Amino acid sequence: FVERVSRAHETLGLGADLLREGVSGRSRQPLCVEAEALVPVGDDVFGRPQRLTPAAARAWSQLQEAATQDEVSLQLVSAFRGVEYQCQLIERKLAAGQALDAILTLSAAPGFSEHHTGNAVDVTTEGSPALEEAFERTACFAWLQLNAARFGFSMSYPRDNPYGIAYEPWH
Repeated sequence: FVERVSRAHETLGLGADLLREGVSGRSRQPLCVEAEALVPVGDDVFGRPQRLTPAAARAWSQLQEAATQDEVSLQLVSAFRGVEYQCQLIERKLAAGQALDAILTLSAAPGFSEHHTGNAVDVTTEGSPALEEAFERTACFAWLQLNAARFGFSMSYPRDNPYGIAYEPWH
């Protein structure tokens, strides 16, 4: 795993020091080892099949069921992402002209994304653009604030988090 992460970092020009020291000016995010056992949890809002660990899949299903019972629209945007996929996400942003340091405030470096664990989800709700801060103004966000913890989910990147990752009310 660490070798694959190191290769991804080399590809992105991050250097090996990221694994030891973190990104300059930020607290080091914990290394997130890829899940090995994953189960399908349905398609995301873009029609892509998504997977989670069995325990996270059960919790996600229960969370969705509770939201539906409370007439809250809860939609999946993203679940498990491997190291290589995370690298490709960052490469696409680099190719679009974004600066690496700016990208790393929005996307964790390969090896450090909670999505690698198969226990993290990005969500949205009907009528809200995916992965936008405006999600925090939805009834779905308010419902998640009150209910997500009952199912083992929490917001990983609140405002001013120690990792220097931008506020992500959907994660």
